[in-house]
Amino acid sequence: MRALTVQPGTSDSLQLEQFQIHGPEHGAVLVRALLLGVCGTDRELIAGQYGTAPPGHSRLIIGHESLGRVEDAPANCGFRPGDLVVPIVRHPDPVPCENCAAGEWDMCRNGQYTEHGIKALDGFGADWYRMEPAFLVHVDQSLGTFGVLVEPMSVVAKAWEHVERIGRRAHWQPRRALVTGAGPVGLLAALLGRQRALEVHVFDREATGPKPALVHDLGAAYHTGNLPDVPGAFDVIIECTAAPALVSEVISRAAPDGVVCLVGVSVPGSTRTLDVGAIDRAIVLGNRVIFGSVNANCRHYEAAVRALTAADPAWLARLITRRVPMQRYRDAFAAHEHDVKTIIELDGVSSTPTH
Repeated sequence: MRALTVQPGTSDSLQLEQFQIHGPEHGAVLVRALLLGVCGTDRELIAGQYGTAPPGHSRLIIGHESLGRVEDAPANCGFRPGDLVVPIVRHPDPVPCENCAAGEWDMCRNGQYTEHGIKALDGFGADWYRMEPAFLVHVDQSLGTFGVLVEPMSVVAKAWEHVERIGRRAHWQPRRALVTGAGPVGLLAALLGRQRALEVHVFDREATGPKPALVHDLGAAYHTGNLPDVPGAFDVIIECTAAPALVSEVISRAAPDGVVCLVGVSVPGSTRTLDVGAIDRAIVLGNRVIFGSVNANCRHYEAAVRALTAADPAWLARLITRRVPMQRYRDAFAAHEHDVKTIIELDGVSSTPTH
């Protein structure tokens, strides 16, 4: 089978290699990969910024946003050949910590979790992969190829869940939400805000291209230029850019009792001058909360499937701005002007599995 690999820590080491299909020791369910989503994490891995190969290996199969079809599965495992599935990226640590033991592995406390395509587990950028049933999520056939959006949607489904759980500390009726960044995660966060009937505003640096129309067609407002020019305060803010300037600016845009969720991950070494006293005063006197959120567990994937199934298929189709065949993988990972979401199509040129 073909597989996209990198040597973690080495810049520009991306290769398309040939491997044998993994045996059942890697998972009882054999999945044929159909589509692979490309995200910023993949580009950072290709740049050698981080990543860990599986034990005993020097290279890592990348890719963590996958839609596949079950090829073979044990009887009574909950999956049958032909099922559309999405694999869960993070797995609990082996100790396990309290959260991992409770199925909340996205909240691992000791950092010994593993992640497909990122940390110590091969990813899904291959023609075939194996998974245990507990780490697969059903995708309804009606959702079809848009199932490739389930993994990024799971990240914002978790973020919204935690925003709402924090909001319930008091009588809280959010009305206005701000999303900074109109990439795939930001647009999906805006979609969830509109599904909650909130007034949603999206801020992004791009004034042209497909993003403004995608936001407007959600029934949300699109803003560019300078964040201080966006009027009003917001009950919910979801920051998706990781741009240090925006991270510091969004704090001042939260309404009293407002909740700010940071989803983007900034590059270390970025420095800015902040008035910590003013930030402390605003947070304390306004009962505001700022928190970070990353990854997802099984219920967030299931929530993502429900949200995508309820979305307008025509809108989801426009979110995917480029489809690239596997053999042109380098082009898939290169940034193009006005890209929103790029996916890689695995065209079936692969080894024949043996069971």
